[in-house]
Amino acid sequence: MKILAFAATNSKNSINQQLAHYAAKQVTGAQIELIDLNDYEMPIYSQEREAELGGVHPLAQQFYDKIGGADAVIVSFAEHNGSYTAAYKNIFDWTSRINMKVYQDKPVLMLATSPGPGGAQSVLTGAVNSAGYFGIDLKGSLSVASFYDVFDMEAGELKDSGLASQLTGLTAQLEHTAAVN
Repeated sequence: MKILAFAATNSKNSINQQLAHYAAKQVTGAQIELIDLNDYEMPIYSQEREAELGGVHPLAQQFYDKIGGADAVIVSFAEHNGSYTAAYKNIFDWTSRINMKVYQDKPVLMLATSPGPGGAQSVLTGAVNSAGYFGIDLKGSLSVASFYDVFDMEAGELKDSGLASQLTGLTAQLEHTAAVN
């Protein structure tokens, strides 16, 4: 099974990237492709820019193709002012011009984390609530609050057994669904 994992941020030191990678490693025998949104940086989307290019930006097509080539997707959302990061939103906007079903009906696990007690719950709630519009076969979601308190940075794993158990259950569901498809 091929898992595409990424953080919905352009932070070079993203705790969401660490969480997405950790979650992907919980899928037994998975081939993991961890991508960095910095590799998909494009001008801010507008209809005029799309017209100037004569279509969608080639990096948007590459991002869309990465999703299409995966059996399942794990995305972990960083929260900026209660919403998506500008980096993710821009990539998403460009890619949605190819197909509104950006996630192409793939099984998806949505995560979010932050250093504080909110766990990026606002952005995660928004993403979960809009999943059906964008071709997301949502298999579950998990908000991880107080990341530095519950994640062992040296070992690269959750040290909170309750959260680890919840995540293991979600990744098992993702694994089962992707295997059936």
